[in-house]
Amino acid sequence: MITIFGIRNCDTMKKARNWLDSHGIGYRFHDYKSEGIDEAHLAKWIASEGIDVVLNRAGTTFRKLTDEDKANLSEDKAIALMIAQPSLIKRPVLEANGAITIGFKPELYEALFSSSR
Repeated sequence: MITIFGIRNCDTMKKARNWLDSHGIGYRFHDYKSEGIDEAHLAKWIASEGIDVVLNRAGTTFRKLTDEDKANLSEDKAIALMIAQPSLIKRPVLEANGAITIGFKPELYEALFSSSR
């Protein structure tokens, strides 16, 4: 089962979904805005990729956090913030072929799916 996690109107999400569609790769789309995200997924992604990869510090949502929220950002605190505000999660997050891929670059997707075609 291939699942891509993100937000429907995100430009990077659109690129990733278009890439999957154009390569005939079926997937389930999980929209954080309508479906939310749970602690188990976030903990798994952080364990695999690290908090600095999962947490989107470059976005406006992070910049709008209070200084108190940004200070001493433990994994538990970051997870709680990402659950409350899913826009804090980098996107897309792709779970496929036992791997977790965060962000979209066509060459990464090509490498991931080249062995399964």
